[in-house]
Amino acid sequence: MIVGIEGTVEKQDPTFVHLNVNGLIYEVNISVNTSNSINENKLKLLVTQIIREDANLLFGFMEVNEKKMFDTLIKINGVGPKVAMATCSTFVPATFARIVADKDVGLLKRVPGIGPKAASRILVELADFIVDANSDTSILNNGMSDAILALESLGFKKDQIQKALAGATGDTASLVKQGLKKLQRL
Repeated sequence: MIVGIEGTVEKQDPTFVHLNVNGLIYEVNISVNTSNSINENKLKLLVTQIIREDANLLFGFMEVNEKKMFDTLIKINGVGPKVAMATCSTFVPATFARIVADKDVGLLKRVPGIGPKAASRILVELADFIVDANSDTSILNNGMSDAILALESLGFKKDQIQKALAGATGDTASLVKQGLKKLQRL
């Protein structure tokens, strides 16, 4: 399984890039957001590899959250890599997480290939989708997930908790305190 690729850009298009890796050229499908962030000839991408009967496809991402978003979307019944990549091209991960938290069917229908039924199904299945604010600091992520679990155990709903903890920082105890203060006002 290929999980990353590093090479020299041979050809770039808004939806794919050809990477030369030691003389072997790979076609990697990318989102428009990833395409816009490519500014050097040397490129390193996180990769999701999809192997089908008729194709061996690579999907590349510059950031962890975009890859997480893509990987989560393709697990939903009826959402293939094409629609998942269109979603990654339409929304950045933070915006997508906000759409899921707000259950905004109207915004999700803006993605090519997603109608009202598909949008509703995606929102139901991704009710707990959270973007890691700092994907490099696992301590923060563990603290945030522990705080979310603590607040859920007190009876608060996940969407309220996500709104309350948006932008909050600190260890688990301070996150719970900040969350409780904001949840009292909601």
